[in-house]
Amino acid sequence: MDNELDPNAETIIYDVAGDVVELDDSVEIPERWEDLTESEYTALLDQLGIPSDELLDEPDDLSNLPIVAVVGRPNVGKSTLVNRIIGRREAVVEDTPGVTRDRVRYESEWNGVPFIVVDTGGWEQDAVGMSAQVSAQAEAAINSSDVVVFVVDATVGATDADEQIVRVLRQAKVPVILVANKVDDERAELEATRLWSLGLGEPYTVSALHGRGSGDLLDVVLAALPEEGSGQARPRGPHRVALLGKPNVGKSSLLNALTGEKRAVVDSVAGTTVDPVDELVVMDDEEWILVDTAGIRRKSKNASGHEYFATLRTKSALDKADVAVVLLDASAPLTEQDLRIISMVVESGRALVIAFNKWDLVDEERRYYLEREIERDLVQVAWAPRINFSAKTGWHKDRLVPALRSSIAGWETRVPTGRMNAFLADIVASHPHPVRGGKQPKILFGTQASVAPPVFVLFTSGFLEAGYRRFVERRFREEFGFIGSPIVINLRIREKRRR
Repeated sequence: MDNELDPNAETIIYDVAGDVVELDDSVEIPERWEDLTESEYTALLDQLGIPSDELLDEPDDLSNLPIVAVVGRPNVGKSTLVNRIIGRREAVVEDTPGVTRDRVRYESEWNGVPFIVVDTGGWEQDAVGMSAQVSAQAEAAINSSDVVVFVVDATVGATDADEQIVRVLRQAKVPVILVANKVDDERAELEATRLWSLGLGEPYTVSALHGRGSGDLLDVVLAALPEEGSGQARPRGPHRVALLGKPNVGKSSLLNALTGEKRAVVDSVAGTTVDPVDELVVMDDEEWILVDTAGIRRKSKNASGHEYFATLRTKSALDKADVAVVLLDASAPLTEQDLRIISMVVESGRALVIAFNKWDLVDEERRYYLEREIERDLVQVAWAPRINFSAKTGWHKDRLVPALRSSIAGWETRVPTGRMNAFLADIVASHPHPVRGGKQPKILFGTQASVAPPVFVLFTSGFLEAGYRRFVERRFREEFGFIGSPIVINLRIREKRRR
C-alpha cells in the first residue's frame, strides 16, 4: 500500500491562460521593485503585457453574499428555475429526474442586489446509495443558506415527499419561500392554492420554463434576504475549528476534554458521532467554535443511509471551517485513510493542524517508528503544525490553541506586491529555470490574489516545470512563512509571438 501523499495533489493549482503577447527583448526584471515610481511601474506592466485588471491585490470575495438555496423533490423544475433566476442556461435541465446531484453555486443579481443561488439535487427521505448523497447535499445547502426557495410541482400538488421536506425546513430555522412551479395559466393558479396545506404560507406561482411570475418571486426573495450572507461567510467572531479523522480516533473525547464537560457521546464503538456537533468553547481567553464531526470511513461511497449523510455533513463542516484539526492515532501506524483525510483538508483550502492523539499509549518503540512514518508519509504537509496529546488524560491539550493560531495566521498572510516581486527577482537571478528545448522561461511578475488560503498569480514567459514550481513554493514558505496553510499558485503565461 502506498501511503505517500500525491505530490500532484491540489496543493498547487495551475491556471494557464492561453493569451499571447509580444515582449520587447529589452525587458528585464528590475532589481528593486520597491524603488519603481508609479509611472515606471505602469510602463513596465505595459511592456510585460499585463492588464491592470489582472492585478488582484484585493480578493474578489463573494463569501459575504447572501445565499439562496433552491430545494425540492426530484423533477419539480429546480434547475429550470435556477436558470430563470440567473438569466442564463447554466444548470443542466432534463426531463429525467435526478440529473442534478451536487450543490452548484451561481452568481446572480436582481435590481442591483447581488446574491448566490445554489441549485440542489432532488431531496428524498429514505434514499440510499447515490440518492442519499444527493439528499445530503440538498440538506447541507439548506443549513448553509440565508433563504430557501422550496419548489413544488403545482400540477401534481403536495406529496408525502413534499411534506417530509417541510419537516426538514422547519428544523433549519431559515426563511422559506414556497414556490408553485409549472403554473402556465389561471386554472393552474387555482390548483396551486391547495399548497396552503403545507403550512408554509402563500405559494408563489411561477412558470420557470416560460418566466411567468419570476420577477414577482425575485422581489419576494430580495425582501427576505439579509444585507450580508451568513451561510458561507467567514466568521467575524470566533474561528471555526473542524475536528476530523477516522472513526474512533478521539474527536469527541478531545471536544469533551476542551470543554470540561461530556458534551459529545463517547463510546469505543466506531462511528458514534453522526451529525456535526458545534460547541462554543473558551480556550486561552479566546472563543472558538469547535465542530466535532463523524469519522470518515474509507468506503463510505459504498455505504447507505446515515453513513452517507454523516460523511457529507463532515465535508460540509470542513467547508465552513477556518482550520481543520486532523486527529491521528499515535499508537497505531498511519493508514491510507489518514492521508486521504489530510489531502481532503489541503484540497479544501483550509488551514491545517495535525494532532497525534492517544500519546499515553505510545512507548519508545512506537515513538521510533512513528517518526519514520512522519518523515515518509507526511513530507508533503511538513508545513502543518503537529502536536502530541492525550484526549483521555488531558495531557498537552493546552498546545492546541498555539498551533491553531499559527495556522490561521499563515492562512491569512498577505505579502505586499513590491516585496513579493523583489523576492521573485532574487529567485530568478540566483536560481533561474533550467533551459528546455532552447527556451528558458522566466517569472516576470507576481501578485497575491487573495488570502484564506493564500493564492498567487505568477506571470511568466513560458511554462514552469513541476519541479521548479515546487521550488518556488518552498522558497515562498521559507521567506514568508505560511505555517499551517496550503498555497495556491496560478500561472499566466506570456510568450513571445512568433514572427
